[in-house]
Amino acid sequence: MQEKTFTITADTGVHARPATLLVNKAGQFESDVQISYKGKDVNLKSIMGVMSLGIPKGAEISISASGSDEAEAIEGITTVMNEHLGE
Repeated sequence: MQEKTFTITADTGVHARPATLLVNKAGQFESDVQISYKGKDVNLKSIMGVMSLGIPKGAEISISASGSDEAEAIEGITTVMNEHLGE
């Protein structure tokens, strides 16, 4: 399993458009990909799950991947995070 922590710097937090980008990217990988915020974990391949977290600007989130392509999954999701949501 690989895990990485991010801080959301986008003014609007994780709203529908960037959440869709994350879900679409996670869906490209076979690994199980989870996003964690305030002790709650949801499947990053589920738009409803991601939106249910209500992640605001300044939030610290963790993304983990477990499976055959976990390193590639974390790398791909990191790219989306850096381009659209945070660091």
